[in-house]
Amino acid sequence: MLVEQAMTSDVICVSPDTPISEAIAITTAKRIRHLPVVKDGELVGILSDRDLRNAMPSCLVEADSLPVEGTPVSSIMITNVITAHPLDFVEDAASTLYHKRIGCLPVVSRGKLVGIITERDILHTLVEMMGVSTPTSRIEIQVPDRPGMLAEVADFLRARKTNVASVMVFPSPTEGQKTLILWLKTMDPRRFIHDVENAGYTVIQPPAWKQG
Repeated sequence: MLVEQAMTSDVICVSPDTPISEAIAITTAKRIRHLPVVKDGELVGILSDRDLRNAMPSCLVEADSLPVEGTPVSSIMITNVITAHPLDFVEDAASTLYHKRIGCLPVVSRGKLVGIITERDILHTLVEMMGVSTPTSRIEIQVPDRPGMLAEVADFLRARKTNVASVMVFPSPTEGQKTLILWLKTMDPRRFIHDVENAGYTVIQPPAWKQG
């Protein structure tokens, strides 16, 4: 899936001259955590709710000593903004958020801000991609790490006329093995599990005692 399919296109923005107090009011009223700063359609900075909270006067000092009414957001915004492109893959955006330890990526195309993708957007998209937003049965199988194993397992599904919501492949802690995780569109996968085990593969989840 591409970033443009998961991002929010209707982005709430402010200008560099927007007072900090107004930006705080916007994030509070709209219940958002990130506020891009745009000038003439181009992204020039970004604010997080933490940036705005840090700019607020402390309860331990006189409020007048740290005025936020007339102070523009340009004085506290982050200008070295990490961005994404609409045609980036969602997985790459997720990797960037994770490794950079940031909460969002403004989406820029041809120098213009066209959207924003947040941690919440990524999580929602990954849940949809895994097929776990609808009733499914999760099966975890350990198989030899060789070409064609996914096709062999798929043969069992085809024989049982069982559809798949999603498939993921992970390295196994056992050398020479890999782990297949399948979300099946059935609430009774026992016959499929029986076929897999009869073929000599190990079903890790669900454990045998849960299979009835």
